[in-house]
Amino acid sequence: MLIRCMHFIDAVSTFFGRIAAFLSLALVLLVVTDVAMRYFFSISFVAVQELEWHIYAAIFLLGAAHTLRHDAHVRVDIIYHRLSPKRQALINVLGCLIFLFPGCFLAIKTSIPFVQFSFSMHEISPDPGGLPARWFLKSLIPFCFALLGVQGIAFFLRNLIVLRGGKEE
Repeated sequence: MLIRCMHFIDAVSTFFGRIAAFLSLALVLLVVTDVAMRYFFSISFVAVQELEWHIYAAIFLLGAAHTLRHDAHVRVDIIYHRLSPKRQALINVLGCLIFLFPGCFLAIKTSIPFVQFSFSMHEISPDPGGLPARWFLKSLIPFCFALLGVQGIAFFLRNLIVLRGGKEE
């Protein structure tokens, strides 16, 4: 049953990772269009520039769990890759307990009032011609840290299996 849960969590992370990948392509096309409009026609829109940083933020927030799922996050690999799989798993388990889970909890706990305030005031861009519904982007913060935390549970369990002598999937 735990294996099925881990596979479901992986599937959810992969789904949001694919959305992040699609958003990366959309961001490239949007930036190219924005730059072309600015340089060739001297036209620029605040909403387009805001949309660029909204998409950029969404890429990182939505892609974090997918990155953890593939163990592709940034780490100092000077020693880690020279260790045995069990020692790597021990470092991963401790990293989850000491850094990942508390960090996700703290990010969720501190961002919820931030999002609630933004939603309650129907926050929009302060710039003329900016985007409406800034609260939507802010709501991605607790959602994506929850997604990262849930993917962290699967990562933690996978490493526990390795520590107990099992094989990593």
